Amino acid sequence: MKSFAGSTSKAASIKFRMPTRESLIPIRLDLDVDGHRYKDAFTWNPDDPDSEVLTFAKRTVKDLKLPPTFVTQISQSIQSQLAEFRSYGGQDMYIREKIVPLKVDLRVNNTVIRDSFLWDISNFESDPEEFARTLCNDLDVADPEVAPAIAVSIREQLFEIAAQSVSAVREAKLGKKGRRTYDLSKGGNNALDVSKYFGSKGSGVIRKRKDWYMNGPTVDILSNEEVGTLDELNSRLKRKLDEKEDSF
Repeated sequence: MKSFAGSTSKAASIKFRMPTRESLIPIRLDLDVDGHRYKDAFTWNPDDPDSEVLTFAKRTVKDLKLPPTFVTQISQSIQSQLAEFRSYGGQDMYIREKIVPLKVDLRVNNTVIRDSFLWDISNFESDPEEFARTLCNDLDVADPEVAPAIAVSIREQLFEIAAQSVSAVREAKLGKKGRRTYDLSKGGNNALDVSKYFGSKGSGVIRKRKDWYMNGPTVDILSNEEVGTLDELNSRLKRKLDEKEDSF
């Protein structure tokens, strides 16, 4: 995997942003309307005009021949996720040279890929998309949809960590204690100091040598029958969850 230069180990207060080269945010859609289901995951530039959301929704519905009611559902879901990301804008977060464990466990079409690795969240030049492409090339993954799915999964985890950092700073300012979060200005159980384990300079992605064999990436290719069975099980589970939500 490509390494990226780390930053200094001194904690620094910065304004909220994704800890990556490009501040792309993960968007995940799972919509069931009028007996039709639409699932997708992709990244979105939060600086793009909001009018692009409706344009994207209309184009998606047209290309996939979905019912027109999906236009509103897709637009609202994307706008909701954009609003959540933007709600952190301008707020303080603490970042210093640390690494956190990330995990990928995905099924994309017929491909199942699993991996775990350490990510340097202080490195704002890290690139989830480049990492995902390199991983797929190394593993000879042929499906072109797998790499983007991996990048989205990584960005979802990094977004959660960054958001928790904002919450930790906010609580510290309010003098609240006792809530366990990813406090990126101090050492914690969920993050490790790069300087302690890997020296003063970290890399964007790290895999401990002793873990290469035990925790290396794995890829499985499912048959069409296996995919059909999993899709049916997932659909049943989603229907049950939806029924429970409707009952409240």
